[in-house]
Amino acid sequence: MQRALAGGGAEIAEAVLAVPADELGTFLHADFANGDGRTLLTTALGASPGAASGIIVLSADDALDAADEGKAVILVRNETVPDDVLGMQCSKGILTTRGGLTSHAAVVARGWGIPAVVGAGEIVIDDAGLHIGDLLVPPGTEISIDGRTGEVFLGGADTSVVEAPAELQALLDWADRIRAGATVPVAVRANADNAADAAHSRRMGAEGIGLCRTEHMFLADDRLPLVRRFILTDDPTEERAALADLEAAQEADFEGILREMDPMPVTVRLLDPPLHEFLPSLERLVVAEALGELDDDGRHELAAVRRLHEVNPMIGTRGVRLGVVKPGVYQMQMRALLRAMAAVTKQGCTPDVEVMIPLVVDPREMALARTWVADACATVGYTGAIKVGAMLETPRAALVAGELAEVSDFFSFGTNDLTQLMFAFSRDDVGSRLIPEYLRADLLDADPFDSLDQVGVGRIIRQACSSARDARANIKIGVCGEQAGHPESAKFLVACGVDYVSCSPYRVPIARLAVAQALLENGSVEPAALDVIASDSAVRAQ
Repeated sequence: MQRALAGGGAEIAEAVLAVPADELGTFLHADFANGDGRTLLTTALGASPGAASGIIVLSADDALDAADEGKAVILVRNETVPDDVLGMQCSKGILTTRGGLTSHAAVVARGWGIPAVVGAGEIVIDDAGLHIGDLLVPPGTEISIDGRTGEVFLGGADTSVVEAPAELQALLDWADRIRAGATVPVAVRANADNAADAAHSRRMGAEGIGLCRTEHMFLADDRLPLVRRFILTDDPTEERAALADLEAAQEADFEGILREMDPMPVTVRLLDPPLHEFLPSLERLVVAEALGELDDDGRHELAAVRRLHEVNPMIGTRGVRLGVVKPGVYQMQMRALLRAMAAVTKQGCTPDVEVMIPLVVDPREMALARTWVADACATVGYTGAIKVGAMLETPRAALVAGELAEVSDFFSFGTNDLTQLMFAFSRDDVGSRLIPEYLRADLLDADPFDSLDQVGVGRIIRQACSSARDARANIKIGVCGEQAGHPESAKFLVACGVDYVSCSPYRVPIARLAVAQALLENGSVEPAALDVIASDSAVRAQ
């Protein structure tokens, strides 16, 4: 570091470029202290980095009970659902037999920094435990997982975190100043859904929230019944009552996030729940009916779930479509958000809020959604300006980006869904079987849900950016898919001309460095700006 300071701007640029961005993960997540005492059981997808050991539990309730007793647990499920969130939160690690890098388990675990391995298809779960070939591993047995490599071991192991050198903070400070001083600055934000995540994002160096997934606010055990009550009812009076309860809950949540991030920008994505993630299990209800275990409420619930059941829920009634078929839901969220903004303003905050509409495919949807926002503003008496943008996560939205730009204040690419729809890959299914075989056969260069496919998905992103700016030169464009935290993907997105990237909190330091490196490599930082950074750093060091 002293050499870099003495050498001026050129030496600082060389120092920033010399450190591989993905190596920063070494200082953010635990690893096994040694390799002794463990037997490899299986290898699947490393979905959330870090190493963890604990006893096997097969349900969220068992995880909570064991954690209350002071035990370290690994929650093992076929796949996780919102009902499992409390159990996930108290687990040291998560292991699933199904799912990919963007499955529920993977997304939640990465957001909380919990090690996770998903898509372990060799494991069969029943009440007796985990069956792996002829081997039975019963509940209560200690296992270890490596969320980087996807390895699952029999037996426990000590873990440790490598302490970051003091120079790392200086390196990241330089990276931040390089990004800010570029000819076209590029910010790094975080995906965060509650006040605790927001606070952690700031500690990781995020410059705002690029994606607040409001449906994740309903994952707590006291919130999920509210969502189900709203979704399942077809009684207008009951719908209004459920919306009122949801509105009160969301207002409190928004207040917490806005206070934590003040005065940084917060992009709030309105409700985008694939309905199957929030509904009771159709299979469980059908079995209960066959066994004669359903009461009148249960039979009513089964009828509603059958009515709402979708064959392909990830491309079904979600995103803006939910606002169309369930009138009032987006207006409710907007009222809660506007009242939260007013509350924190009275507390001395200066909230900077953007509202994002998910899964749009046509400018007419955006125009309709803007009327919902305007209705909410009129209801609460809000007279300020609110930026309303579109989430580009379908190929059609990307192809009509120019037309969408005429009714949108900003764009954010949702690269997880865009990748799913471009490849026609079910992101919940292909990770454990298809993609590993394609990688072995050299039919893919990398898992496209981890590293952005620059050839296909990247091409449509580049085209959309160009079309949008042809229509509206100053439109702000961001990216909030998890690939935004992948170093090579971040560099490609910078080359497309995005204004910010947003990723899970633990990937923020990696993105901060990767984006700075991309700006240096493509010549977006003037030598004079680097010399100013060097001069200021030398003064601070004295």
